[in-house]
Amino acid sequence: MITKRKTKRRRKFLGSGSYGKGNAKNNRGKGNKGGWGRAGMGKHRMTYITSKEPEFLTRGGFTMPRAITLKCINVFEIEQKAMAGKLQSKDGKLFFEFPGKVLGSGKISAAVHVRAITFAAGAKAKIEKAGGKAESLAQPSKEKK
Repeated sequence: MITKRKTKRRRKFLGSGSYGKGNAKNNRGKGNKGGWGRAGMGKHRMTYITSKEPEFLTRGGFTMPRAITLKCINVFEIEQKAMAGKLQSKDGKLFFEFPGKVLGSGKISAAVHVRAITFAAGAKAKIEKAGGKAESLAQPSKEKK
């Protein structure tokens, strides 16, 4: 008696997931645990990494120390506050305290006693020329928050 030959069942491996993996049986099933891409680089492919791609394990660059960022205000803004009457006055003198840096853009005509962390050279000169006083506060510490 002659056995009937069965036609081989056709398997369709379509889509981008099957490209570049060789035969249809490759990269499928429990027997192919190698992974794809950089799979296993910290485990079973570590010998490959240490010999062929040692730069993969290195850290790049460095971290900048934390810079102090100060708020800024210009001289003309202090002048505007003085004209609007928003500054404190003691014994007929205007006082303004600012926790940042005073910059020298603009003009100032009011005699204001300004206390700030730092002053630009031009700002200090303009404030003192107008009859005011520029007083520096304590510098903030470089603490990481």
